[in-house]
Amino acid sequence: MNNKLIYCLMFCLTAFFLPLYAEALDNSTTDDIPKYVTTKPEFTEGLFPCSSCHASMEPNRQRRELGFHTEIQLNHAQKQRWCLDCHDSSNRDMLKLANGDLVSFETSYNLCGQCHGNVFRDWKTGIHGKRVGYWNGDKTYYLCVNCHSPHSPRFKAVKPMPEPAKPQDVNKVQSTSLVEVGGTKLSIPQYKGRIK
Repeated sequence: MNNKLIYCLMFCLTAFFLPLYAEALDNSTTDDIPKYVTTKPEFTEGLFPCSSCHASMEPNRQRRELGFHTEIQLNHAQKQRWCLDCHDSSNRDMLKLANGDLVSFETSYNLCGQCHGNVFRDWKTGIHGKRVGYWNGDKTYYLCVNCHSPHSPRFKAVKPMPEPAKPQDVNKVQSTSLVEVGGTKLSIPQYKGRIK
């Protein structure tokens, strides 16, 4: 008899406090997410806002070869991901989190952070990515997409350049060739023979 009373009491308490606990969790998640001052995402000219074309289109949720945006090659978990996993189908000017919440392109770090939690943690503390401003004051965070393509985030391999001529090897330079790297022209030495 006592066990039935205890179980009944536990059930009543759970039924009463569980909705309050769930509501407290919901409120804490929206208020606890810090907001960061970020740079603007770089959009391809003429493609944003996305709603300028997609507002009148019926969303097609089927994975398929795209007839438009053919310049986009998805190399980002392409076997598990599809456009509408990140882009909201109803409001194309917004991104969609896994829980269904919408975020703007300016707060896309929340979308990236869902799968890349350890990198997101490092980004928030300034270990990963770039931020400018004051160490103890206002800061501007560069978005993930300012450095990584969201559709193909892995950096492309870079061909290593020959090392610059050492002062003692300057007389061994046969010629130089100009190479442009990031908008800067570099003079690359071509040696007569092998140098040490």
